[in-house]
Amino acid sequence: MTPLEMAQLHALCFETPRPWTAQEFAQQTSAPLVRSIVLDHSFALIRCIAGEAEILTLATDPNHRRRGLARTLLAAIDAHPDIHTVFLEVAANNRAARALYTSNGYRESGLRRDYYRTPEGSRIDALLLEKTLTLRP
Repeated sequence: MTPLEMAQLHALCFETPRPWTAQEFAQQTSAPLVRSIVLDHSFALIRCIAGEAEILTLATDPNHRRRGLARTLLAAIDAHPDIHTVFLEVAANNRAARALYTSNGYRESGLRRDYYRTPEGSRIDALLLEKTLTLRP
């Protein structure tokens, strides 16, 4: 998936936080610690360092949701042999994403008040979520 295709899909999925541009995706995907996981109609970007991964963004085409694509992306992150802890931020009002992460073993570990700005200018809190993966041999 090209940075332009990622930006187009991201724009379908997000209003808050604001969608990333193709240039931002190009910068992220070329960064040495960032990995992309791509499926048809879905992708995730993660930054990996010292056994930890931060999910930078995860997007699934709204016309292809509820088919297990996001769960497949999360499973791919969990299967990465060098990752023992995964972190992410999610908008507090994004119930669907919160339910997805909670059902996949993520727990709330913090709060960033007024972290996201809506297109109208109001603010939304971000919840910090984390998951500790089972150690593998």
